[in-house]
Amino acid sequence: MAHKAGFVNIIGNPNVGKSTLMNALIGEKLSIITSKAQTTRHRILGIVSGDDFQIIFSDTPGIIKPAYQLQESMMDFVKSAFEDADILIYMVEIGEKDLKDEAFFKKITNSKIPVLLLINKVDKSTQEEVEKAVDYWKEKVPNAQILPISALVGFNIKTVFDKILELLPENPAFYPKDQLTDKPERFFVNETIREKMLVHYKKEIPYSVEIDTEEFFEDKNIIRIRSVIMVERNSQKGIVIGHKGLSLKRVGSEARRDLEKFFGKKIFLELYVKVNKNWRNNPKQLRRFGYKD
Repeated sequence: MAHKAGFVNIIGNPNVGKSTLMNALIGEKLSIITSKAQTTRHRILGIVSGDDFQIIFSDTPGIIKPAYQLQESMMDFVKSAFEDADILIYMVEIGEKDLKDEAFFKKITNSKIPVLLLINKVDKSTQEEVEKAVDYWKEKVPNAQILPISALVGFNIKTVFDKILELLPENPAFYPKDQLTDKPERFFVNETIREKMLVHYKKEIPYSVEIDTEEFFEDKNIIRIRSVIMVERNSQKGIVIGHKGLSLKRVGSEARRDLEKFFGKKIFLELYVKVNKNWRNNPKQLRRFGYKD
């Protein structure tokens, strides 16, 4: 039997459910999910392998008009997703009409590779709304196969997976069959902590934060982790720590619980807060945190 393998890259506006979809398709929580836009900053690969196939899913940042260098780097990850895709998943939600970048939209409608247009969050819609959305997108993106889904509750996810297997080109495996992602352990520590920052802090603070895991020591029964939460201003440092350190303690406790589930081991997590002024517009810092080559 021929072996199939390829890259399936997920693109769309912020907060349409791209990370929820990828996690549902691979059966693991690799991408962080919150109700806030711009949760995903990196391009994250999730790998699903079988005896005769390997699907490399790619979650990308939501498409935006960049306001600073970090966001420009995030959009570079989206551009790269167009370049190596074997299948494109363009994800929208009910009521959405346009992609927030016309050039990206033209790339989708002119794509020479298969495009799956997934209308997400149909569990919150009526049948009439879903039918209207399908008709609208058929006209807007005639080269796409359209499927209504709910990534959150799993509706039509198996249908999407089966369609991807059908469209996948013949290739040998690109990664070892037991590999789940292209990211190292420290990346998932950083993302887990950043998810808690997005959940518990308001306004600009979650978007001004970057996490740097300085130590990751794994023993037989425990992993000892030391991570630094970088903020851009001294005033933000005080807010992140909170009164008597309670805010930072809450972030650490919730992150530790999630990391214990992810790694299947007891976690000892130390968190610190440092000021790293204007890191979002500093090319050297962006390279350090993996946003630039």
